[in-house]
Amino acid sequence: MTPYIDIEVTDKYIIREFNENIDPIELLWHRDLHSRHITVLNGEGWKFQLDDQLPLELKENVSIFIPAMSWHRVIKGNSLLKINIEESH
Repeated sequence: MTPYIDIEVTDKYIIREFNENIDPIELLWHRDLHSRHITVLNGEGWKFQLDDQLPLELKENVSIFIPAMSWHRVIKGNSLLKINIEESH
């Protein structure tokens, strides 16, 4: 079971939601096989953290690049978080 729901998946992007009631323990450090650009569509109080860096606040319309195989995590906020994910293959 994943801590998110993919609400729209195409060959170009994924729209993903994280519920505000999620248990923070479910938001684990992880790595992805491909590089990604994520854009925040909405959410309040959520943060993003790359390994060995301080967390960044996730704000609406802000984009973040995540290099392939880099350790990262999302830190729980106080609302629904919706992001757009575009993978680089």
